[in-house]
Amino acid sequence: MRIEHVAMYVNDIETARDFFVKYLEGKSNDGYHNTKTDFRSYFISFDDGARLEIMNKPDMADEEKFLNRTGLIHIAFSVGSKERVDELTHCLKADGFEVVSGPRTTGDGYYESCIVAIEGNQIEITI
Repeated sequence: MRIEHVAMYVNDIETARDFFVKYLEGKSNDGYHNTKTDFRSYFISFDDGARLEIMNKPDMADEEKFLNRTGLIHIAFSVGSKERVDELTHCLKADGFEVVSGPRTTGDGYYESCIVAIEGNQIEITI
């Protein structure tokens, strides 16, 4: 068994799509739009077969996203090397994204950094 995809609602679907394509080498489909409900979505596919669905619809609640909360807390992306973690973290920081930790080796042995990227949601960059 495997996770088929993870989905997240966002306010700015185009900016979210562009983030995953530009920084994390995702490939976007052409998108879906239900004209009756104004629901929109894109599937972003990654080289290993993982997929992320980003979605938008009118009148969504957008509560503050505390980093220490219950529920899904981050999406982790493996970029293949310590050097690539460093490069991507530096690039994201230079582009104005908040780096909340790292790059560093964690107590359980991961080399990673964590970035607040998409509308208050955390992205982990790891080897």
